Amino acid sequence: MTQTTEPVVSADQTEKLSTAPEPVVGMPGRGPLRIALRMWRQLTSMRTALLLLALLALAAIPGTVIPQRGLDPVKVDNFLARHPHLGPLMDHLSLFDVFAAPWFAAIYLLLFISLVGCLVPRIRLHAAALRRRPPNAPRHLLRMPASTQWRADAPPEEVAGRTRELLRRAHWRADVRPESGGSLTVAAEKGYLRETGNLVFHIALVVLLVGIALSGLYGYKGTVLVTQGGGFANAREAYDVFAPSRLFSDSQLSPFSFTMQRFNASYDSSNGEPLNFNAYLRYKTSPTAAAKPYDIRVNHPLDVDGAKVFLVGHGYSLLIKVTNKAGQTVYDQATPFLPDDSNFSSHGVVKVPVLGNGQLGLTGFFYPTAGASPFGGITSIFPAAQRPVLSLAAWSGNLGLDSGVPQSVYSLPVANLKNIGVTQLSPGHSWHLKDGATVTFLGVQQWATFQVAHEPGKRTVLVGAVLIIAGLLGSLRVRRRRFWLRAVPAAADDPDRRTVVTAAGLARSDAEGFADELEELASQLGRRTAAQRQSRPASGAEGI
Repeated sequence: MTQTTEPVVSADQTEKLSTAPEPVVGMPGRGPLRIALRMWRQLTSMRTALLLLALLALAAIPGTVIPQRGLDPVKVDNFLARHPHLGPLMDHLSLFDVFAAPWFAAIYLLLFISLVGCLVPRIRLHAAALRRRPPNAPRHLLRMPASTQWRADAPPEEVAGRTRELLRRAHWRADVRPESGGSLTVAAEKGYLRETGNLVFHIALVVLLVGIALSGLYGYKGTVLVTQGGGFANAREAYDVFAPSRLFSDSQLSPFSFTMQRFNASYDSSNGEPLNFNAYLRYKTSPTAAAKPYDIRVNHPLDVDGAKVFLVGHGYSLLIKVTNKAGQTVYDQATPFLPDDSNFSSHGVVKVPVLGNGQLGLTGFFYPTAGASPFGGITSIFPAAQRPVLSLAAWSGNLGLDSGVPQSVYSLPVANLKNIGVTQLSPGHSWHLKDGATVTFLGVQQWATFQVAHEPGKRTVLVGAVLIIAGLLGSLRVRRRRFWLRAVPAAADDPDRRTVVTAAGLARSDAEGFADELEELASQLGRRTAAQRQSRPASGAEGI
C-alpha cells in the first residue's frame, strides 16, 4: 500500500463540496431594473444576513442597559427627571422603548427578508444535491491529497461489490459504475447532514423571528404597582403602563385577578445585598373561579391563561392620614414612595384636594433605616425598615388638581406654592400644621411592581431555539467527504493476475483527519479480503 501527496486534481475533474448558489456573471436589464436586481442580490446574500444579525444584536444593547417603559416605567420617569435635557432626546429616539422602535423594526424586517431570500435558493439546491448521485471518480486518483493503492486477488466486480457493501453499512451513499477496459469504480459520499444542519440553523432563525413577530403583533405588556393588601384585575384601565401590540384587541385579555397578601424581602445583614424577594398572592383565573395561592419570585412568574405575571420591582408605601381642623379625615391611604438608591431612600408626594379654603401638598423623603449621611443630614444605611423616618415638607396653594391637565402623582409644582413647614416623623407620630390640619404617619407597608406579558409566539420561539441547537450540532459535528475506489483488472502480461485497486478521497474540512479515515477504510477492505479468501472453498474463485 502506498500513499502520495501529489497536487489535487483540477476543478473540472471534481465538484465543489458546497450547495451555495453560483454567482451570476451576467445581469439582465438596464437602469433601475439592473440596480434593483443588484440590490436584491446584495440583500439576500448570507454576508448581508450575518451583518444584519450582528446589527440587530447591537441595536438590542440599549434595551438592556437603559430603563424600558415596558419593564419599569418608574425608572424611566426617574431618569427623565434627573436628565431634563438628555432624557427627552433619548425618548425621541425611542431608547426607552427600544424593541418597539421604528428603527429596530426596520432592522428586524430587513433581516427576515434577507434570511428568506438567502435560504430559498440554498434549500432548492440542497434538495437537488440530496437526490443527485455521487460524482464520478476523477481520472487520476493518486493525484489527490489523500490516496492509496494496493493489489487484490479478487476480480474487479467482487472488489467493487464488497466496497459498496462496506460503505453503505457505514452510512455512505455509494454507487458502482463501469468504465472502459473492464474497470469498475465506486463513488461514495457522506456528510450531507452538515449542509442540512447549516440550513436548519438558518431556518430556525427565521422561525425565531416569526415567533418574536407574533408576540410583537398580537401580544401585550403592562406594569402595575400593587401595595400589600391591594389587588389587580386584568383590565386595560387597571394598568399603570400598558403597551399593546398593533393587532391587539381587549378581547385577548384573560379575566384573571390577584391580591398581594404579603411581600417579603430579605437582605444580607453585613452589606445590605438582597437575598430573596417573594410576593405571596391569591389569584383567580376568572371572577367565579376559586382563589389559589401562589408565591411569585424572581424568574418564577405566575402563568395564567397564556399570560405571565413577573415580579420586577418593589419599594415602600407609607400609611399617611390627613385631617382638617374640624377633625375630619380628608386623606387616608397607602402612598407609594419611589426608591432613589440601593438602600431604598425614597421620595413621594401627597396631594390633598380639599383642606379648608385651599389645597395641601406634601413632599417627603423616606429612610427605611435612618442614619447620618457622610455629606451631612440624614440618609438610609440599610434597605430593610428597621428605623423608619419620614421627612416631610408641607405646601399650600393651587396644586392644579382641578385644571383637567394630567400630572404625575410623584411630583409637585413647588415653584408656585407656599412652604408652610418642615418636619421629621416616625411611625405613630403626628404633625400639627398652623392652619389646624394634622398629618399622621401611621406606618409602613411594601409595594411590588408586576409586569404582565402575553406572548403568543413563545412556543414558536421555543421550537426555533431547539432547531438552532440541532442545526448547530449537525453543522459542527458532521464532516462532509467523498470517497472513490477504482478496481482495474490485471493486465494480460501481469504474472500475478491481481486486480489493481486505487482509493482516494476529498474532505471539505479536516483533511488530515480524513487521511486517517481513508487509511482505516483501506485497512478494513484488506481485512475483508483476507476473511473472504479464507472462507471460500478451494475449488471456487479467489476472494478479495
